[in-house]
Amino acid sequence: MFKVIKKENLGPEMVLMEINAPHVARHIQPGQFTILRVNEKGERIPLTVADFDSEKGRITIVFQKVGKTTYMLGSIPEGGSILDVTGPLGTPSEINKFGTVVCIGGGIGVAPIYPIARKLKGEGNGVINIIGYRSKNYVFWEKKMKGVSDKLLIATNDGTYGEKGFVTDVLKKLLESDIKIDRIVTIGPAIMMKAVSDMTKPKKIRTIASLNSLMVCGMGMCGACRITVGGETKLTCSDGPDFDAHLVDFNELMERLNVYKDEEKQTFEKWKTEARI
Repeated sequence: MFKVIKKENLGPEMVLMEINAPHVARHIQPGQFTILRVNEKGERIPLTVADFDSEKGRITIVFQKVGKTTYMLGSIPEGGSILDVTGPLGTPSEINKFGTVVCIGGGIGVAPIYPIARKLKGEGNGVINIIGYRSKNYVFWEKKMKGVSDKLLIATNDGTYGEKGFVTDVLKKLLESDIKIDRIVTIGPAIMMKAVSDMTKPKKIRTIASLNSLMVCGMGMCGACRITVGGETKLTCSDGPDFDAHLVDFNELMERLNVYKDEEKQTFEKWKTEARI
């Protein structure tokens, strides 16, 4: 059992949990993820680690309650326990001194972009962070992101905080400026990462996307998380989750992400009825 040391509500249905998981915290690197299971009958869900403290043996996850399992996870109180925390899984993000790197996080994707931006800055890169949210109510970790930024730019869809628009609107202005960008890293909804990739491909700026495909085993055995990259089949869990965004078949990824939407909705509604939520 893995104890929840700290729990915090970051915004509408958005939860932060700090979990005691020494075996993960000792080895985790930016870009890697864990697979959690709430109880013996629960499904296994992948969540990218948003922060970690190897000395204290703790990891931090940030998630949004959208379905049965995330609601069950979000119902665990501070001081409660999670049955399984497996990891670290996946290949760590490539971190070197590239020059000027733009890190783009959308919504919950702001959390996993944080440790990548922190390590990139630690390697001596100039780091420009673009973070986007639905509205002011959803803004979180602004101070943390500012601490790992040479420049921090914020956008909200409705303009209630920062610049009105999407992260791609902010990126467009950067691409049109005289700033030489050497690399871009993006994490967020698949449609957002595709839009970023479409903008940077003509300019031939190396762009890395952390993919969020459906996953079961997390170790490269089941094939559920397969995607097409450069015309070849890759597994998000073992070959990724980071890939060259310009080679990713995002249309296929988004289609596969929607395969079980109806079943997920039915399961969630049934659970809410049984749990009387």
